[in-house]
Amino acid sequence: MKRTGLFMLIIASVFALLVGCTSSDSGSDTGTEDIDTLVIGIDDAFAPMGFRDDSNDIVGFDIDMAKAAGEKMGVEVQFQPIDWTTKETELNSGRIDLIWNGYTVTDERKEKVLFTKPYLKNSQVVAVLADSDVATIDDLEGKQIGIQSFSSAVDALNAHPINEKIAGLTEFKTNVLALKDLENGRVDAVVIDEVVINYYMTIQEGTFKVLDESLSPEEYAVGVKKGNEALLNELQEALDTMNEDGTAAEISEKWFGEDKVLK
Repeated sequence: MKRTGLFMLIIASVFALLVGCTSSDSGSDTGTEDIDTLVIGIDDAFAPMGFRDDSNDIVGFDIDMAKAAGEKMGVEVQFQPIDWTTKETELNSGRIDLIWNGYTVTDERKEKVLFTKPYLKNSQVVAVLADSDVATIDDLEGKQIGIQSFSSAVDALNAHPINEKIAGLTEFKTNVLALKDLENGRVDAVVIDEVVINYYMTIQEGTFKVLDESLSPEEYAVGVKKGNEALLNELQEALDTMNEDGTAAEISEKWFGEDKVLK
């Protein structure tokens, strides 16, 4: 009897352990019910969406949007700078709760994460120095191109025929580093988000210009871990409310000088 009881106790303990592991590893659909703070993964060098100001504070359009959404949801938000090349891994491992920093919706990413409805339009464009003789995308033939690693700019360039004619591609951890190499003449052009280069052209007047042709239109949305539809729905409700009460428009006016938020 004692051996039988001990055996049954061991079996019950193993079963309980397996059940516990299964529920924690499967991406529980918890929303913010048991969460006090949402950890948001960002690229902290992606102005004007999320970046560090002169005081080293993290600021930007997406930062203000996330803070406002957190208030609507009744939770604190914490911004966690991450290596953008591992953003989906960070999300799926549970180290962050959201990817929210100019995160472009693509078919490949839809297989890895859940997306909110898009909230902002963007395009991948080509930036060159203001005095460059490059005037069209065809002029990139034989040129050295700079680009941020694992960004949607890479997808846009790969999908365009000019990709087969460029001299080479240099990948950078951030757009800031890519633009710095453009200024120093180590690359001839940079494929970059339109909202990003527009910001840098306002603070570095006369340094860059953007070609009239764009590589591809795209849209930004927030990434949520697959399996957590509850959090996705709560966040989307907060974003919808921000559209309805004018909060999103106010944030857009602050950073872009106009209401660019998708309704």
